[in-house]
Amino acid sequence: MTNAVIESLVSRSTTSHYDPGFTLTDDQIANLVRIATTAPTSFHLQNWRFIAVRTPEAKARLRPIAWDQPKITAAAVTFIICGQLPDHATVPERLAPVVEAGIMPAEAVPQWEESARGLYAGHPQRQRDEAVRTGSIGATALIYAANALSLGSTPIIGFDAEAVTREFALAADEVPVMLVAVGAKQPQNWPQKPRRAVSDLLTFV
Repeated sequence: MTNAVIESLVSRSTTSHYDPGFTLTDDQIANLVRIATTAPTSFHLQNWRFIAVRTPEAKARLRPIAWDQPKITAAAVTFIICGQLPDHATVPERLAPVVEAGIMPAEAVPQWEESARGLYAGHPQRQRDEAVRTGSIGATALIYAANALSLGSTPIIGFDAEAVTREFALAADEVPVMLVAVGAKQPQNWPQKPRRAVSDLLTFV
């Protein structure tokens, strides 16, 4: 039996050519982010931010600091995916809706906060690693959400991180993890490229 979710996952291919006349509404963009942010985060911190670069003016600011890649201006929107350095002090706030929904008992929250403090406080490299992990997981979910909605997408690592931070006023605790362009695919895009054999990648122990 065909599984629609799996078929959507395995059918995805990276888009290089976008229809520059295609646009997405703010509600459509927000829906993509809503879907992407159902992805997991450490301690339910949800330590990410998505900057939707969608206006011609904003695209013109981003393209020169993203290696002048045409897809930045041709795609309907390019997201700047920001991972935020994890802060244990935000745990109670982030878990409050979880407690309210009856998923977690309130007495468990201080233990989660203390565990997050022990893991991240005073460990800047660990904090940065977690910000990058969080941003990467969110970007991946966004890419597959776009494919499920018949949109093309491109993960982009070719950009000047310091310039993006300055130009788009990222906070001191935010890391620009990657860019993700999303829009309508042109017909000349390549199909999905063959992958390495699972037997070359998988080890059973």
